[in-house]
Amino acid sequence: MIERLDHFMARANAAYYAAHDPFTDFTTAPEISQVFGELLGLWAADTWRSLGGPNPVILAEAGPGRGTMMADALRAIAFAAPDFSAALRLHLIEQSPALRARQKALLPRATWHDRIDQLPPGPLLLLANEFLDALPIRQFIRHPSGWSERWVQDGSFVHRPAPARTEPGSPGDIIEIREPALTLADRLARRLHASGGAALFLDYGPEHSGPGDSFQALRDGRPADPLAASGEADLTAHVDFQAFAEAARMAGATIHGPVPQGVFLARLGLFQRTDRLARNRPIREAAALLEAARRLAEPDRMGRLFKALALCASSNPVPAGFDT
Repeated sequence: MIERLDHFMARANAAYYAAHDPFTDFTTAPEISQVFGELLGLWAADTWRSLGGPNPVILAEAGPGRGTMMADALRAIAFAAPDFSAALRLHLIEQSPALRARQKALLPRATWHDRIDQLPPGPLLLLANEFLDALPIRQFIRHPSGWSERWVQDGSFVHRPAPARTEPGSPGDIIEIREPALTLADRLARRLHASGGAALFLDYGPEHSGPGDSFQALRDGRPADPLAASGEADLTAHVDFQAFAEAARMAGATIHGPVPQGVFLARLGLFQRTDRLARNRPIREAAALLEAARRLAEPDRMGRLFKALALCASSNPVPAGFDT
């Protein structure tokens, strides 16, 4: 069988997430520190107030994993913003039956959907951590005579001509196009423009578009051949924040960021909250809390490669974490 790369990636990831607990292969920010989810919950509460406190309001998460981030967010919201807690209606975007079962144990009052465009109408606050990177990509390679596209056959790449591509480039350049992400940016921006709200994305990738092959796989916690053992590894690629932001801007959204994750979290109070948690804890527990915060924020770890990007209705003020 021969498949275009994005079709292969979509099929392989659907099989992987249906049959595996991905958190045995990798660790995301919410699993590193509870403060991550708490800060995003308070970000949502602050943004909700800036919208005039609509009641009801949809609080949604795309790709909620085990439910850890949203559970931490809701705990912080209930303590610091009970008015927002009463107004929110919780919705989760998750296709994996196995992960839905994990999420229901922590978030029994949620409503689940397969896609973001299935969310009910109304003002929306959307949180998405490491969601865009798993959406399928296409890859195109520049040759002296033009562009070709990568397809997959029997665990290897094959190439087919791509005459419609006219971008400039040098021989050997690879460009990645994530069409589902661009469609999401367009539809989400139109919704926010019409109904109000904001969407916050945290993911990894460069700030500006550029050539490069970022297609990768993790299997058993280690880098692996992304074309081998389809459905047995998590397949991802770096997010093109510039392309995603431009698609949303063209559809009517106001864009804030991207800013490095470390800067964003520090502005929201990552280290102050962590210091408070660490007080009066045993030395080893306190040290582990501080180490987790540093892992999220330090530039040579997750702080620079990971970025935060917000899409907002044009009438929204600048959301927390993006003000300079």
